[in-house]
Amino acid sequence: MVRALLVLIFLAGLAAGGGWAHINNKVEQTLPIAQSFYTIKSGTSFSHLINDFKRNGWIDSSVEYKIYGKLNPEQTKLKAGTYQLTADMNFIALLALFNAGVEHQFKITFVEGSTFKEWLVQLAETDNIKNTLADKSAKQILALLNSEYTHPEGIFFPDTYKFTAGTSDLDILRQAHKRMVKELEQVWQERDKGLPYKSSYDVLIMASLIEKETGQVFEQPMIASVFINRLAKKMRLQTDPTIIYGLGDRYTGDITYANIREKTAYNTYQINGMPPTPIAMPGLSALKASVHPDKTSLLYFVSKGNGEHHFSKTLREHNNAVNKYIRGK
Repeated sequence: MVRALLVLIFLAGLAAGGGWAHINNKVEQTLPIAQSFYTIKSGTSFSHLINDFKRNGWIDSSVEYKIYGKLNPEQTKLKAGTYQLTADMNFIALLALFNAGVEHQFKITFVEGSTFKEWLVQLAETDNIKNTLADKSAKQILALLNSEYTHPEGIFFPDTYKFTAGTSDLDILRQAHKRMVKELEQVWQERDKGLPYKSSYDVLIMASLIEKETGQVFEQPMIASVFINRLAKKMRLQTDPTIIYGLGDRYTGDITYANIREKTAYNTYQINGMPPTPIAMPGLSALKASVHPDKTSLLYFVSKGNGEHHFSKTLREHNNAVNKYIRGK
């Protein structure tokens, strides 16, 4: 009661001495904001906000701003969240931002060809993401996602995802998983006839092989053609990325002769057909290439050392290309 009376007396004094102009001048001045983001926690009061501004050195006195709030109560309804601030903002602009509740959208980008293990590391190292999966196994994560898949590789769509501060790693994975399910179903429905796939999961596996073999989108349908032609002839796929994936943490950076001869579940130099699961997260172009391969007689390809590949129809042509691009003959 006493405090309210003092406020009324102060207001009367301001009115008598042109105080309204003084308050308006204060709230319209650009604030010396020295940070990019500001977080309002749930339950934060307008009075607490003003006191925090003063502690930060953004305002020199709290009285005028609290009076402004008393006179404009509709502008004091703060919404919790993390907001991006700019150097030219005044007090009125800040209140408008906090009242609108439009939180800043952070971003995380997962690249095509990355693995589930790499995704977990990236999620854990990205600021403003709530880490909930550090002690969870892949099986437990899939259960939390209510996924029909039993292996996490390949089932998340690589893209840029926006999120607000405090979003959990699981929620981001859920977005990516739903996106992959949607994209995979679409390409499966639009697939060419006569392809050697028993289910859409085979498409996902093939797309991951294509993704790991080339970063050139224009080459992906040709890579798909080679793999499908080899499958049709009962030839082993013999794709190096499957060796690397099968080795897991044992891969040292170079594929050895012993690695090629080791029969892991993924080594397509030693197993027939495709590996049991995807070996990476394929992007949309690789998914499309797997269901719309070029119609060719190609059976081999070798890296030209410039990010592109030389394709061949016969082993003799391929050996000549290997001599040229790999052995330098």
